[in-house]
Amino acid sequence: MREIVLDTETTGLDPDTGDRIVELGAVELLNHMPTGRVFHRYLNPEREVPAEAVQVHGLTTAFLADKPLFRAVAAEFVAFLGDARLVIHNAAFDMKFLNAELGWAGYDGLPWARAVDTLELARRRYPGAQNTLDALCRRFGVDNTGRTKHGALLDSELLAEVYLELIGGRQPDLILTVVTSATVGAQAWAPPPRPHPLPPRLSEAEAAAHAAFVAELGEQALWIRLG
Repeated sequence: MREIVLDTETTGLDPDTGDRIVELGAVELLNHMPTGRVFHRYLNPEREVPAEAVQVHGLTTAFLADKPLFRAVAAEFVAFLGDARLVIHNAAFDMKFLNAELGWAGYDGLPWARAVDTLELARRRYPGAQNTLDALCRRFGVDNTGRTKHGALLDSELLAEVYLELIGGRQPDLILTVVTSATVGAQAWAPPPRPHPLPPRLSEAEAAAHAAFVAELGEQALWIRLG
């Protein structure tokens, strides 16, 4: 099963009022294990980044000025996602921005049913507790000391670890492999012939009784036809 853990950083809270994505980060999981494949882009939002947003993620208008527009990376991003399930913390926020940006770039939106919301998973598992990404990292012992500000790729990497804990632990599924001759590079093993045949376990009397019984069955008896 292929999953993509992703996060966005934005200029604000609502694309309907002109806010845009300024950073995309995504991490690929295969059968709940990181593959090492990631997608990461900083994006020019074509507008000023408010000071309150800069305080959250540290991405200024000047830093983003020479970065690509979303529509320039949209095809690569969509190809990276493929048909994988999307794992997102507070999925409603990111999905709204992603679908707005995809629509403006001329692409179909992502179905909401594809998203797994880790915030909802955490709320069901720990009702009434703090379930921010930082709080979940502390709960599961995930090292987030490098998270001085929000960052889409870093947050995706942390969320991948948190997600695996939420669904039952980071230990991968146990896979047992059958070792064959191709695996070890040797010929298939076969037992050697016995130096002396085993003695028969039937007594002479038992063998004679069986022969008499078969003779009574006639020439069409199975033992006679196969013998």
